Amino acid sequence: MGHTQAELAQALNSGPFHLALRAALAVRGLPLQRVQHHLAHRGIKVGVTSLSYWQQGARRPQRPESLRAVRALEEVLELPAQSLVRLLGPGTDSAHTDADRPGARSYRSLVETSGTVERLFAGLTPPADGGLHTVGHQERVRISADRRLAGRDSHHVVRAQRDGIDRYLAVHHGDPGCDPARVRVNALENCRTGRVRWDTDSRVVVAELLFDTRLRVGETYVFGYGFVDGTGGRSSEYVRGFGLAGGQYMLQVRFDESALPVRCHRFARATTGAPRGARTDLTLGRHRTVHLVEQGVRPGILGIDWDWD
Repeated sequence: MGHTQAELAQALNSGPFHLALRAALAVRGLPLQRVQHHLAHRGIKVGVTSLSYWQQGARRPQRPESLRAVRALEEVLELPAQSLVRLLGPGTDSAHTDADRPGARSYRSLVETSGTVERLFAGLTPPADGGLHTVGHQERVRISADRRLAGRDSHHVVRAQRDGIDRYLAVHHGDPGCDPARVRVNALENCRTGRVRWDTDSRVVVAELLFDTRLRVGETYVFGYGFVDGTGGRSSEYVRGFGLAGGQYMLQVRFDESALPVRCHRFARATTGAPRGARTDLTLGRHRTVHLVEQGVRPGILGIDWDWD
C-alpha cells in the first residue's frame, strides 16, 4: 500500500518505529536491496532480512551498530535527523540484541510500586500493554468537594505492533488511605472488563480491558475505561508514567466548585526518584479545570500538582 507525505509525517510524529520506517521506504520508493546498497557505501553492513524485520515490527534495532544504521537510514531516506532514532526511545542497552520489543525505560524506575504491579500482572496476558503503541491518550481526573480523587476516565487510540492483541491492562494507583477493594472499574467504550486484581498495602488496582476483536499488526483501535475511587485521603497531585515513547497525551484535572486549589503546576520527572523539572504554572479556568498536552510522549513521568491553602 502506498503512503503519502502526510502519512509519513504523522508516522514520524507518533510512531511506532516500524510503521514510520515502512512509510519512509514507500514514499521514497526504495526497495530494501537498494537501501542495503546505500548503507554499504557508508560502511554499514545490514542484511536485507534485518531491514525487513525492522519495517514489519518483528524486531527492533537496539545494538550500537544497529542504531548507527538507523541514523544512516535517516540520511538515505531524506528524513530529519533523529526522527527515526527518537521513536526507539532513550537508554538503549548495548548488551541487548535486536528484539521484538520496544526500547523502554524500566517500569521500576517510573513507579514506586512496580514490584506489586508486576505481581498483579502475573498470569494476565499480554504483560502490561505489550504489543500496543499509543497514538493518543486523553485522561480526565475528577477531584471531589472533599478534595479526594473521585475518579478518572481514559480514552486511548492504539495501534497493534503484532497480530492477535485483544486486551489492555490498566493500572490505578490510589492516594494514601485508598481502599482498592472498593474501587470500581467501568468499561466505557469498545471494551469490556475482564479480570480485576488489587493490592491493599500498595493501593494498586489492575484491570483487564478486553477488546471486541483481535487486532492485526498496524491496525488501530479506540477504547475507553474509567476508575471510580473516592476512597483515599486528600489528593494533591496526579501523575502518569510512560515506559515507552508514544503519541499525544492530554491530562485534565477538574475540581469541584466548592473546593478550588490556590495554585496548580505542570511538572515532569525522568524517574520516581528524580527531582521535578519543567515546572510550569497552570491557570484554573472558569470551568474549574487545568490541563497539560504533550504532543510526543517520551519515557518518563508527567503530572499536575496543586496546593489547597
